[in-house]
Amino acid sequence: MLNKVMLIGNVGKDPDIRHLENDVAVVTLPIATTERFKDRSGTVKEQTEWHNVVFWRNLAEIVEKHVRKGSQVFIEGRLRTRNWEDQSGQKRYTTEIVADVMRLLGKRPENDNRPAAIPTEPPAIDAAENDDLPF
Repeated sequence: MLNKVMLIGNVGKDPDIRHLENDVAVVTLPIATTERFKDRSGTVKEQTEWHNVVFWRNLAEIVEKHVRKGSQVFIEGRLRTRNWEDQSGQKRYTTEIVADVMRLLGKRPENDNRPAAIPTEPPAIDAAENDDLPF
């Protein structure tokens, strides 16, 4: 079986890292992908989809340091659906992309205040090498 997702899109907000038990780092970001097409009348239309992407451990720390709202990124990962019961007892579901690889694309924004010593394109991180997720 194959569960593989590849996206090129723009980050919807600055990353906010959380640390779970045993200091495991996690970042969740919305990524927008936009499809452009012509309708029957020849008018160019756009359809934007938002994807929730989860980054774990070292990849989460790299995302926190190098990714900002508006950054264009390549994500490779897998789909995961979680469910839970909300406060009113309703069953809720969410589908996320668990990222295994992330690459920064495009050029560095002009208003980027990161020190010059930080590379604009960190190496791709393959999370499959460290696949000891806590679930």
